[in-house]
Amino acid sequence: QVQLVESGGGSVQAGGSLRLSCAASGRTIGTYTLGWFRQTPGKERDFVAASMWSPGNTYYPDSVNNRFTISRDNAKNRVYLQMNSLNAEDTALYYCAAKSDNVNLRTPGSWAYWGQGTQVTVSS
Repeated sequence: QVQLVESGGGSVQAGGSLRLSCAASGRTIGTYTLGWFRQTPGKERDFVAASMWSPGNTYYPDSVNNRFTISRDNAKNRVYLQMNSLNAEDTALYYCAAKSDNVNLRTPGSWAYWGQGTQVTVSS
């Protein structure tokens, strides 16, 4: 079992930045693919970023590419999401997730472990 706890959410003006953090416990994350998703009320959970444990690549959808960066510190058992140039469409509840393979990264149902989420609100 992997337990995940997100932090770092908050309110920011459009154009600003936030850094989300996710602390993992229960297992070391070195052999897990880690990801971030986001969700707004009434909508499906959307894929935001993934950091694959092997071969170590990162993967983003077009909606956040070049604005968001996922990184991981395996020694600290943490994964981060640096978000720059935020806009109102980025407002959502952001979730950290973990899985043991590198397939179906965009599909929420394929991820085994989830945090409780941290709210990000971007005002224009």
